[in-house]
Amino acid sequence: MSALICGSMAYDTIMVFHDKFKHHILPEKIHILNVSFLVPVMRREYGGCAGNIAYNLKLLDEEPLIMATVGHDFEPYSQWLAQNQLSSEFIRILDNSYTGQAYITTDEEANQITAFHPGAMNFSHLNSVPTADKRISIGIVSPDGKEGMQLHAEQFAELDIPFIFDPGQGMPMFNGEELVKFIDQATWITLNDYESELMQERTGLSLEQIAERVDALIITLGAKGSQIYANGECITIPVAKPKAILDPTGCGDAYRAGLLYGLMNELGWEITGRVASLMGAIKIENNGTQNHSFDLDTFKERYRENFGSSF
Repeated sequence: MSALICGSMAYDTIMVFHDKFKHHILPEKIHILNVSFLVPVMRREYGGCAGNIAYNLKLLDEEPLIMATVGHDFEPYSQWLAQNQLSSEFIRILDNSYTGQAYITTDEEANQITAFHPGAMNFSHLNSVPTADKRISIGIVSPDGKEGMQLHAEQFAELDIPFIFDPGQGMPMFNGEELVKFIDQATWITLNDYESELMQERTGLSLEQIAERVDALIITLGAKGSQIYANGECITIPVAKPKAILDPTGCGDAYRAGLLYGLMNELGWEITGRVASLMGAIKIENNGTQNHSFDLDTFKERYRENFGSSF
């Protein structure tokens, strides 16, 4: 069975600032902010939430299906997908748009400033969740065009396909009423710590109240691990130890691929959370969002090393 990954596809231009943003951004002058960062290191990578999640899920020997809208400049990315045996079956190319473009500047403390041009992503509502494809057993609605995220959540719910709602960077697009609708449609919700605060503020619901309306609510806490609210309890997931810390870009997407893997294989939340944690740790050891690789046996050995058990 396959997971349908709904979300953005993008080219990531990643720049590294060899200092700390806090040394150059003065809080008392924020209203007249005018800063320039010298970035001697720059890379162009394949990215976007859907692409990243699918790439990581493929490393775990699953067969993800990407559903996204891209632009006339997509050919190099298409070749990359083919090279990595990732399907482009549900990717729609729009001739009059660019593929999404992210410009990410990272400082020495792994803080990030990102500018994002959505391009073809704004037309994600032109895609629909396939109604007759029996391969699809689970889905995820990750950051995408606003109308597309709303439509795909509705379609998953109507088709009775369980799905993760992962608003990510798309959270600011939605008001409280719209977010509550997503909560009631979704099977699972995943947020980082900042997004969880924003979700509570906009919906007026506490984390416990949100968790009561879904099968599980997953909150990632960066270097502090993660928490999974499920079955009336909060499960603390420890962080997996990376061998190096090079680039945090895409760690959340790697984590979400781990969640999908655990759900698809019915591993239970204790194991699923740890799989997801290790995926994030492996990602942070590498620059870019799709440059790491491993086989499943190697992954299972690292899992045992980190957590003292196997799955």
